[in-house]
Amino acid sequence: MMGQHDGRVVIITGAASGIGRAAVERIVAEGGSAVAVDLAAAALTWTSGHAHAERIVNVAGDIADEGTNTAAVAAAIERFGRLDACVLNAGIAMSGDLLSMPIDEVDRVLSINVKSVVLGIRAAVPSMSAGGAFAVTASTSGLAGDPNMWPYNTSKGAVVNLVRAAALDLGPRGIRINAICPGPTETGMTTRIKDVHEIYEGLRRRTALQRWGRAEEIAAVISFMVSSDASFVTGAAIPVDGGITASTGQFLPNERTY
Repeated sequence: MMGQHDGRVVIITGAASGIGRAAVERIVAEGGSAVAVDLAAAALTWTSGHAHAERIVNVAGDIADEGTNTAAVAAAIERFGRLDACVLNAGIAMSGDLLSMPIDEVDRVLSINVKSVVLGIRAAVPSMSAGGAFAVTASTSGLAGDPNMWPYNTSKGAVVNLVRAAALDLGPRGIRINAICPGPTETGMTTRIKDVHEIYEGLRRRTALQRWGRAEEIAAVISFMVSSDASFVTGAAIPVDGGITASTGQFLPNERTY
């Protein structure tokens, strides 16, 4: 919907590619301004040639660091004069043996996927007024388990329950927070899966729609969830997964006929 974000300012982490980049493009296409955050400045150069580049400001840094989150909020206020919403999207995937995976790798995934969300909330809330909103990228892997993916499952499960708890604390301020739970989605993070045919096809076959999702489809839901149109939705974990969580997992859906 054109104009859904007219005059609004949104911070988006993990903005270099995939869902984060699609969210930036969606927000500015709908009239908003965006603070695009990612680890390396070079990864954000795509914004300079964007049709709405004047409404995008870049911040480079580690989102698991308090200073990066503070800098993103400061950029929103200094460049655009306000902050209306945050899309806390940045994260990493990780798998490993439950009994032998180095614990420092577990600490890393928890820091990036969970701690950064806490830091993002803490940094943003003081600059938000009633009507502010957060969308946090969780995963269908935060709603159930996957073989050998326990670090990722743990981190995304923590994000889902963090969002539920935070909704209760932020609600009295008039601020909403929701989790978006993508299923198999074609992004830079999932490129390696696409190269393994049996895994890629296995995930495709488990969706009701019999296909992988696109980053733009996830971004469309994110955009809605941080807009005023979702003004009575908070503390929810929204699957955007082509129907993969609709199944018990015992039987494969029929092959697509379209």
